Amino acid sequence: MARILAGDVGGTKTVLAIYQTDGGQLQEIRKETFPSGQHSRFEDLLLEFLGGEDGLAAAVFGIAGPIKAQRCVTTNLPWIIDAAEISAELNIPKVHLLNDLESAAYGILRLDQFYELNPHADEKPGHIAVIAAGTGLGEAILFFDGREHHAMPTEGGHCEFAPQNAQEDQLLLFLRERFNGHVSMERILSGNGFGNLYDFLKSSGFAKETPELEAEMQQGDRNAVISIAALKQQDALCQEAMRLFCRIYGTEAGNLALKSLPLGGVYIAGGIAPKIRSALEAGEFMQGFLDKGRMKHAIEQIPVRIVDNPEAPLLGAAHFASKVIK
Repeated sequence: MARILAGDVGGTKTVLAIYQTDGGQLQEIRKETFPSGQHSRFEDLLLEFLGGEDGLAAAVFGIAGPIKAQRCVTTNLPWIIDAAEISAELNIPKVHLLNDLESAAYGILRLDQFYELNPHADEKPGHIAVIAAGTGLGEAILFFDGREHHAMPTEGGHCEFAPQNAQEDQLLLFLRERFNGHVSMERILSGNGFGNLYDFLKSSGFAKETPELEAEMQQGDRNAVISIAALKQQDALCQEAMRLFCRIYGTEAGNLALKSLPLGGVYIAGGIAPKIRSALEAGEFMQGFLDKGRMKHAIEQIPVRIVDNPEAPLLGAAHFASKVIK
């Protein structure tokens, strides 16, 4: 038996947990959540959590930021996280950094409950694809070597948005002007995407705005206001923004499926999917997913599943840690 440290490191909060692992099985010993911005160094946060505890065999952290040579300059925090420095300061023999979506991908291997969107799903051993709309849009692939899966991070969320119909042609022109040229999928498939879609529909004259909702948007998170109003069917602009979001989300998930042929499934992670599950289940997502012309047959039986467990990145870090100590 060995004890390992796992972490899910985000711009707003950091979740740390100690697990006991035996033969790949994980048993949570203790867990704590910290506001990330209250510490000037990541190491200080770790020291506070550990409280002098030692004897850890490994530590793995999933981090919202780019990992280069096991070092991360965090995107939304004043931290430079270096695996070698953590290992030396905390006396942990093996320390490894993962991109947050790599960590979430590994976490899927530890989960067994999902919401299936494809009624024709036929799961088989093979690669797994992960797409996650949240603050941004993340994409990853779990490559299957015949025995186990290995996460492959990507920056696929920054690939170009490709319209599929006349309305989306106009959306591209609107966003191209707003963002001075390049329009990535992340401009639509993220929290801010709801606002971009709403603004496009409003400018195109799709429907008249609701003054009360417009006032509410000025007071709080306008993206949340739009999505909630859409789910409650309170406003035509918001409802159409949600429909477009789901359709384009499905289209991009289908693009990822064509590029990786994930017979093991496409998993929809990230913070947005569980909140709009009813909209994703309504049909637009799968219509977008399958709208691949003559290649529809290649992906029509791939499982398409919503991940609603927020601890997937933490479990993924623990899963990877259990592997590195073998």
